[in-house]
Parts: sequence; C-alpha cells; structure tokens
Amino acid sequence: MPERAMPDRPTPLDPESLPEPVDVSDNSAALRAVHEVVAAGPFDATWESLAAYEPPRWYEDAKFGVFLHWGVYSVPAFGNEWYSREMYRQGTDAHDHHRATYGEHRDFGYKDFIPSFTMEHFDPTEWAALFRRAGAQFVVPVAEHHDGFAMYDTARSRWSAARMGPRRDVFGDLSRAVDEAWMVRGASSHRAEHWFFMNGGARFDSDVLDPRWSDFYGPAQREETAPNERFLEDWLLRTVEVIDRYRPQVLWFDWWIEQPAFAPVLRTLAAYYYNRAAEWGREVVINYKWGAFAPGTAVYDIERGAVAGVEPTVWQNDTAVSRTSWCWVEGHEYKSVRELVAELVDVVAKRGVLLLNVGPKPDGTIPDEEQRLLEGIGHWLALHGEAIYGTRPWAVPSEGPTVVAAGSFVDGAAPAYTAEDVRYTVRHDVTGDALYAVLLAQPDGGVARLRALASTSALLTRTISDVAVLGSGTVTRWDRTPDALEVAVDGSTTEHSGPVLRIRFAPESDQPRQDFLHQ
Repeated sequence: MPERAMPDRPTPLDPESLPEPVDVSDNSAALRAVHEVVAAGPFDATWESLAAYEPPRWYEDAKFGVFLHWGVYSVPAFGNEWYSREMYRQGTDAHDHHRATYGEHRDFGYKDFIPSFTMEHFDPTEWAALFRRAGAQFVVPVAEHHDGFAMYDTARSRWSAARMGPRRDVFGDLSRAVDEAWMVRGASSHRAEHWFFMNGGARFDSDVLDPRWSDFYGPAQREETAPNERFLEDWLLRTVEVIDRYRPQVLWFDWWIEQPAFAPVLRTLAAYYYNRAAEWGREVVINYKWGAFAPGTAVYDIERGAVAGVEPTVWQNDTAVSRTSWCWVEGHEYKSVRELVAELVDVVAKRGVLLLNVGPKPDGTIPDEEQRLLEGIGHWLALHGEAIYGTRPWAVPSEGPTVVAAGSFVDGAAPAYTAEDVRYTVRHDVTGDALYAVLLAQPDGGVARLRALASTSALLTRTISDVAVLGSGTVTRWDRTPDALEVAVDGSTTEHSGPVLRIRFAPESDQPRQDFLHQ
C-alpha cells in the first residue's frame, strides 16, 4: 500500500455555529400515526400477515443496483467506514492515527470532521448518469450510517447534511436525479448500530463524554445491552421519516436489527412500509441479513457473499468494488471489471441480485478508478445484458472446476476461472425461449464446450435450432456431442468474460414451458 500523505488538521466544529438541538422527547403523536397506517392494512404487524409479501418483478428483473457509502467518515478516509468507532477504541490503528494526526480526542473528535465534509463538487445528475451507464437499475445511498450523521433532511436531529457541512439535502438531491434517469430510488439505514457505536469514547477522556454532544454521540451504550424503548421508538420514527419523505422502493438494513429487542418494531416497520407502498401503488423491497426477518417476509441479503445453488426465491448479494473498505480511503485494493462481471453473472444464475458499492470522496467526486470499474461493467452489460436482465435460473446454474465459496464475506482472492466455468440463465418472451451460457474465460482455440448440453444429458429435452454469440464474434460451427455442446466462435473480442452464447430451440407445442425453464 502506498504511503498516505498526512492531511492538515481541519478546522474543528464551531459550537456557536450549530443549530439548536431537536426535542424528540414526546413521540406519542408520531407513534399513533404509524399505528394508524398499520391498522389500515393490508398488512398487520405479525409475521403471519407479512408472509403474504411477494418480491416485485421489477426487482427480480433488475439484477443490478449501485450502493453508496458516503458520509463524514469519508473525510478522515482512514481504515474504513468504521472510523467513528475505531478512533475511540484504544489500541487500534485508527485511535493511534487520530492522536498523531489530529490531536487528543477531547480536543478534536469525530464531530470535528463535519465542517470538512464539503462535497463542493457533488453533481447528482452526473452521478445518476454514471450509474445509468453502468447498467444499474436501482440506486441505494446510505441515508444514515452507524455514526449517526443523517445524509437526508431529518426533523429528528440537528446532525444532518442538511444543517451542517454542505448544508443541503444530498440524499434528496440524488434521489431526484435517480428518478430523472429512470432508475429506482432506494435507501439504506445503519442506524441500529448507533446504540453502541461510539462507546469506546466513554472509557477515556474524549468528547464523547461532553454533554454538549450527547445528541450526536449518544447513546454510546454497552453493546452487551439491549436497546431501550426510547431508542427503538426513535429508530422506528427515523425510518418512517425516510419512507414518507423520500418514498424509496428499496429499504436496506444492516445486521444489528437481528437483536431480539428489535423484533416488535421490525414487524411494525415492515407493515407500515408495505401498507404505505400499497397506498402509493408501488412495489417495494426490504433487504435484511441473518435472521432479522421471518423467511418470506422480506428479501434476504448476504454481505460480500454467494450461494451454492439456485435459491427458491430472489435474494441479494451486497458487495463493493474494493476489498479494502466500503467508503473512500487511500490505497484501495480494487477488484477488476472481469471479477465484478463474474460475480454479477454467478449471482444472477442463482436467482440473485447484485448491489455493488462505490465510495465517493468528501468533495463529492467519485474516484476515477471506481468510475472506470462502473463504466467497464456497463460496457459489458450493453453488449451482453440480454443474458442478465429479466432472466431466470436454468435447471443448473453453473458448471466447471472452480468452486465458489458459499456464505458471507467470501470475496477474498479472485477465483481463477477457466473456459470450463459456465453460468446459465434462461428467458421466455415474445422472441421465444432462450438459454444463455456465459463463459467466464476465453476458450482455447475459440471452441466453447458446454457439458450440461451434451446429447446424453437429461437436463435439456428440447431440440436446439440455433446458437449465436452476443456482442462481437460469429458462431461458425456448433455440434451436440455425447460429451458437450461444442460451439466454435470466430472473432470474439469480448472484454471481461469469455463468449456469451444464446441457444434457441425448435418449437415444441406439446412441451410444457415450465419444464424448460425449471423455475
């Protein structure tokens, strides 16, 4: 990793410039309004009722969205987006770095980075255009991270981008630009973890102990304790505020909502969101991790993850262009476009959706390398998106010698894919049935060998009528042998993968469609 230039110490926050604290001690009227929406239906706050939820078709067809981690933590740009926690944990690299770079924590704390979060070059229209060129169908910015600084215009806190730092509703501005670019707006909430996130600062002399900043650093409670009712009410009402003010159609939650204390408010929140969506006439998605929601009541999300085979319902992998961090830091270890395309194809073949994160800089620009990665994915999708968007899994999602680890946090070293590693998808539309085979590397001699489509295979009962290559290149010969469907491709210059093949079939009026699609 290259040496990191030490920044000049920013100007600390001026207490005299701050807006007055917001009084949120009485939540009774707001809670009554929430319960009225829940009572009006069609969903009520029980897992049994919420089990009637069905993920929308637009989401399962979309396949690819962009995630954004952008906040005050982008200013120190050290380590990762957990800087606000790690800087207060004695003995960590972030703690030592903070003291050496900015001084003692009591004199310069996390809040003092806010004036440097200027985003003076932020252009939401340019961002949306980039995400559109990347092929994204929906965009999920962080509305509030663990640090408690809202990126949206909230009435429940003075600590927001609308009142401090850039003094603009950056979340709202980006959401409008996403709408105008014909993508779907989303939001992520990491607020739950704020219960304990800055508690390291309560164990030594730091500004976390200063009562002037308790509405920002608090609660800063022990992580061993369950959140109390006041915190749970505030979490619910902050989330409701995002729903009502911005109408996101994807609502993503980080892991700590799996704590048992959250279960009642999660059911209330889900019923509220689904009922509000019914009022709007829109179909929405809640993403959750681990066991926070009952199966079938929302869409399961696996962080930096993969599954072994085809899942029975749509799921999501949230990952990043970088292995190093979700937010902007110096010296990122970036993935390649080829690796990201393979990850997308693997997810889609197994009935998944990929939510890919980038981390903008505090001045409002997206790093050049991250733009290049998004443009590379978009170029590949522009040529081969027919095999991705709107498709469904086939009888088998994949073949080949390279094993993809299943589970969370498995995107370590890039897999060494070969031309024998293939991912399959299918579609049925007005043009007829089609099976797609994406080779994850270029085949030797230009001949692709698809073993799942051998003449002796029981997986395919249809008669192949045509084989074509998407993007560049021409199929000069194909032959179904006892070992494989062999396809010779001439002139393929496909970037970031091997050839992407489309296989069509002779009409068989007596062939049930679902037998072919294997859905």
